Amino acid sequence: MAAPVPACGGQLISEGDYVVLKREDVFKAVQVQRRKKVIFEKQWIYLDNAIGKNYGTMFEITGGGNLQMKSNVVASAEPKEAGADNRNIVDDGKSQKLTRDDIEALKEKGIKGQEIVQQLIENSTTFRDKTEFAQEKYIKKKKKKYEANITILKPSTRILAIMYYAREPGKICQLRYDTLAQMLTLGNIHAGSKVIVMETCAGLVLGSVMERMGGFGSVIQMYPGGGPVRAATDCFGFPKSFYQTLYEFPLSKLEALVSGTGNYSGQVIPAEENTEKTDEESSRSDIEKQEAARGVGDCVAEESEESMQTGQPESEEGAKSGGENSENHKGGQNVDKKQLAIEKKRKQDERRKRESEAAKLLQDRNADGLIVASRFHPTPLLLSLLEFVAPSRPFVVYCQYKEPLLECYTKLREKGGVINLKLSETWLRNYQVLPDRSHPKLVMSSGGGYILYGITVATDTTKTNRNYQERSDEPATKRQKVAEDKS
Repeated sequence: MAAPVPACGGQLISEGDYVVLKREDVFKAVQVQRRKKVIFEKQWIYLDNAIGKNYGTMFEITGGGNLQMKSNVVASAEPKEAGADNRNIVDDGKSQKLTRDDIEALKEKGIKGQEIVQQLIENSTTFRDKTEFAQEKYIKKKKKKYEANITILKPSTRILAIMYYAREPGKICQLRYDTLAQMLTLGNIHAGSKVIVMETCAGLVLGSVMERMGGFGSVIQMYPGGGPVRAATDCFGFPKSFYQTLYEFPLSKLEALVSGTGNYSGQVIPAEENTEKTDEESSRSDIEKQEAARGVGDCVAEESEESMQTGQPESEEGAKSGGENSENHKGGQNVDKKQLAIEKKRKQDERRKRESEAAKLLQDRNADGLIVASRFHPTPLLLSLLEFVAPSRPFVVYCQYKEPLLECYTKLREKGGVINLKLSETWLRNYQVLPDRSHPKLVMSSGGGYILYGITVATDTTKTNRNYQERSDEPATKRQKVAEDKS
């Protein structure tokens, strides 16, 4: 995969940044906040000490869940003696002299994991009889258990794709990171382009496209249901300028946009006017109400916190009567409801404005690319969205299964308007590279899904060429008639 554009500003970890915690082969995306507990690998940790440090720094978890920078000097735990083979070693559970209570006592004293591993080696009666290879496996196993080291990485497409595929592959439609890299390459995603994205992969494909574009150009996200899902997109930690180039449009209104029956004038009524009218709200569709409800959730939480802090005025003469308190309480509720209504109206107007802007971008029908990766059948989606892609532009469709893409391939060949249509399957296998024991890893994924890609062409090319040929033949025909008249 090509080197992506950095999602965050600098190379230092700052408060509020989204980072990825790495421990061995386990990843987790979190946001850096002071004095906030984070659960990672069944351990509570605080990320306060990571603020101001460089990305890629390794930390050691100390007492109380605090982080301490790992020293570059590592004491070697390699043994001096090793056995020829393991034939005389019996795994009876009695070879280790240290008990569980002894190890817990060492932890309470503040002894680090590296020293605990060294003591386990010294108190093992069979360690020196093992082969060198077996000793290395033993040390690696104990380090993984007792040395709590984590590395903080900057989020990127490769890291997040590996994280989601390893932890929750069902949420990203079993999309493997090598398949995602091929989709970005075949889709010709670059800065300054206009790309249409339809995905149900928790926002992973959308975030990958936005990262590749680097905040330049425009991305139009098509979403089903009441609103888009961008859980993985938020993990990239993009600045606000990136989201200014992101537009969203519901699939439920795509048919009206294609037929030209949709009304997108872009006129927005100010939020201060007509806040008490409910006729317009009652006439809205259920989808618009769900979208509005999602936008109001944060506002309700903020207003409730403000009402808890400022909703109890101080009394100058002591306690007031119950009737006056109830009236003040009702008055405060009315004010809060009015503010909520104004804020709700403002967010709805902003959403409709952005939707109108997305509709205008689609109506130009000059998109530079199309990427589809969803759990829905790709044929109707692709046939509808190709109407908005300019000629000589690439499109990529991903599906976990081959049969839907075969049907899509057949429909496109029958309809025409595309060339260089290909259906491929990606295959990836990791290798272990170690001295004298390099081999393919035994545990691997069964498949990386299927990709259908091609290039759009103008459907009236044949007609245009025919007209051009007729115009070019006109002079020759006239010359032939003149010659016949002279003869």
